[in-house]
This record gives sequence, C-alpha cells and structure tokens, in this order.
Amino acid sequence: MSSAYSLSRKDGWRRFVDTAPRTRPDTLTATALSALGSDAREDYDDARHDWHANFGTIATPQLKAVRDELELIVASNRQDPDRVRGAAVIDGFPGLGKTTIVNLFGRDYHRQALRRRGPVTESGDEHIPVFRVGLTSNTTLRTLNKMICQFYGHPGADRGSAAQLATYALDCVLSCDSRVGIIDDIHFIDQNSRDGLAVSNHLKWLANELPVTFIYAGVGLGERRFFEEGLSGSSAALAQSARRWTRLEVGTFAHDRHWKSLVKAVDKQLVLTCWQPGQLTGLADYLFARTGGHIGSLMTLINRGCFKAIRTGAEAMSQELLDTVRIDEASEKARHRLEAATRTRVERKQVRR
Repeated sequence: MSSAYSLSRKDGWRRFVDTAPRTRPDTLTATALSALGSDAREDYDDARHDWHANFGTIATPQLKAVRDELELIVASNRQDPDRVRGAAVIDGFPGLGKTTIVNLFGRDYHRQALRRRGPVTESGDEHIPVFRVGLTSNTTLRTLNKMICQFYGHPGADRGSAAQLATYALDCVLSCDSRVGIIDDIHFIDQNSRDGLAVSNHLKWLANELPVTFIYAGVGLGERRFFEEGLSGSSAALAQSARRWTRLEVGTFAHDRHWKSLVKAVDKQLVLTCWQPGQLTGLADYLFARTGGHIGSLMTLINRGCFKAIRTGAEAMSQELLDTVRIDEASEKARHRLEAATRTRVERKQVRR
C-alpha cells in the first residue's frame, strides 16, 4: 500500500506527476491461489485491493470532451502579461469525475512543460508548471493566499497578513514559471458573504496579475448562480466571471451504449480467480440502477464488491454479492426506490393472475 501524500503540496503533486502506472497483478487460477502460503496470499490480496481501487482512469466520452476543451483553452491562452486570460471551470453534480479530469489534465500538462523547458527556470529556480489547491468551507482571502504559498513550500506561508501572503504567492508563481493554476472545490465560496466575495474578487485579481490559466472545479455552480457573483436582475450583467470563465459541464451517463462501454472497460480490469470476462457487462442494467449513471458511485461499488469477493473467497461478483454492498447515500436512496417499485410491479402482476 502506497504512503499518503497531498496534491495540495508541491512534493505530493510532483509524486502524482512522476508516479508510473500501477502494474496489474496476474490473475491466478484457483489451484495456484490455494497453493500460496499465508504471507504470499496476504500480499497477493493486498496488491489486488490496491489495483481495484486505483486501476486508472477510463477514457469516457465526458472525460474526452472536457479534456479537448481544456487543451484548447490552455493552449490558446498566449496573451501577453498585460492582457487577461480566460479561465475554465468544470461544473457538474457530485461523483462525476470532475476532480479526476482536472488533476489528470494538470498532470499531463506538467509533464509536457518539464519535457520542453526542463526542471529549472532561466533564473535558476525550480520549474513548477502547475500549482493546485483545494478550497474549504471557511476559505478566506488570507487562507487562499496561504494555501498557494503552502503548495510551493514558501517559508513565510504560516505568517503574514493577507496582503503579504498575496505577495509571496505572486513571487512563487512567477519565479517557478507556473502556467496553470488548479483550484478545486470552488463551490465553497459563498459570494453572498463578505469573506466569499473577497475571495471571488481576489481570484479576479490573480487572473489579472498572473500569466496563468486558471482551471476551477466545483459542484452545481450553474444552479447556484455562481457566475452571477451574487448579483441579480440587471446587475448580473456586471459579473465578470460570466464573461471570463468558460463553463465545461460534466454530465451523468445515460442508460445507453456509452454506459455499457464503461462497464465493459471496468470488467477488463478485474483480477478475480473465478471471474469470467464479460460477466460484469451482463450486470450493466443493474449497475445503472444502483448508481444512477454516476461514475464515482460505480467505481465505489465495484471496488468494495471486489474487496468483498476476495475477502469472502467468492472470487467473483454477482448481483447477490453486490446487493450486500452499501455505497453513497444518494445511490442507496435510489436503490430503495427501485426496490419498492419492483415490489409494486410484482404485486400487481400477482393480482392480475
């Protein structure tokens, strides 16, 4: 099991960027599995648990579409420092992979920038093409600046006023030649509060001052009227975010061929002794009913199902096994509604007979 690290620190981000893809464990036969000693079996199962939780990202249509837009926005932002660059914001409901999309894009951009311009800037500073921070529910102007400074490991990150920390943050971004700034969980900004409005205005100031393309990710920003910046009526036309930010929406899966393709792709990643390729595809309808087309919920269900299949010795997944696995509350509520509707249909059929 890998040690913990945070993407909100440059060392953790660098580790994320530099880490090679995991190696898939071999799928052992039942005979080979039973022949393993206790320690070897424990190590093998542990490797499979890690694999099922981290087997990589599947190139869904949503991911491809948003990635193409991000590449266009970032690559075309070549304005001189005196001109404002447009930002991208990834929006959608929870559990759709927004954070995964933005992190993977940032990782690939970081790798490409290091390959082209090297690990050191022209002035001899460490080259950090991308910085990333995640907001919290009590983010203020000072804490936002502090988080940026902490990412770079600035020695003054834990002290100083909001203005001083802003200066430190600017110095870090400029000296490290950062070109992309990722700010996750932007929905935590309450633009109707004093602190939230200050943070929102500070983001505009950063966009004005830095030669950086900002990529934001948040939940339900359109529904929250986030782009109107707390303004209403005719005043909403004065909101700068709506003019400067390009909203890229990540939607849920429909119950169609794309969902079945996703399930088929997941099926190929399972490492279970008694598992036959294609069996998960046969559960595509059930999996959609359980998760509502949310990829995050699907991956949680599959991961926990695989863990349980290994732990119980079943070494395969079935609807009966997955029925015993609880996942997020939203999916569980939908599951209960589905079960209730199914019971009603069965009872009506019995009455008609």
